[in-house]
Amino acid sequence: MDLNAGQRKAVFGLIVIVLAGLGAYMFVSRAHGGQANGSPRAAAHSPASRVTSPAIPAASPSPATAATPSNPDIYEWLPFTQAQLGSAATVVTQFADTYGTWSYSQNATSYVASMHDLITSELADVIAQGYSVPGVAGQRTSKKQVSTGSAAINSLRAFGPSSITFVVTITEQITDTAGRSLNSTQYAVTVVGVGTSWQVNDIELASAGNS
Repeated sequence: MDLNAGQRKAVFGLIVIVLAGLGAYMFVSRAHGGQANGSPRAAAHSPASRVTSPAIPAASPSPATAATPSNPDIYEWLPFTQAQLGSAATVVTQFADTYGTWSYSQNATSYVASMHDLITSELADVIAQGYSVPGVAGQRTSKKQVSTGSAAINSLRAFGPSSITFVVTITEQITDTAGRSLNSTQYAVTVVGVGTSWQVNDIELASAGNS
């Protein structure tokens, strides 16, 4: 059916009114639904949900506190400083590592030379004699034994005005014609102050005592 101009204007106006009403209804319904239910997705993406806690500044080092009866500085009671004790322990560890490292191809002179700077001349003579004992040296050679030593300090046994004795475990990893084996022995090792450094002047089995 054909519409004249007046009818077409009336129909167009009616369509506009219906669309406007529908839009208003949808707008009001959405607004009410948002207020009643809340939108988890909107909350998840809202700026408030992304607020992070303020950064906590790194704590500054606490100032050193003076020694007190409840927190004493034990080095005030000892004849050596913390640095000197650390230096003595280093010498003992180096010596023990070297003491446990040897080869059947070495003679006593070569073996002792490997620890020359770490020991006194008196101890060098004692170690050389022990290394050359016929029974021990003969077994070392016949079995082609080679040892790699490692050391661990267990405790501090004694100290004096210029000496410190440590209890040390020396572990020898021995390779010979029979294969490999481990031998761990605990020793008492004493170092003495020589000038501004330390040298080992005694090594005994820990069970024998050393002071």
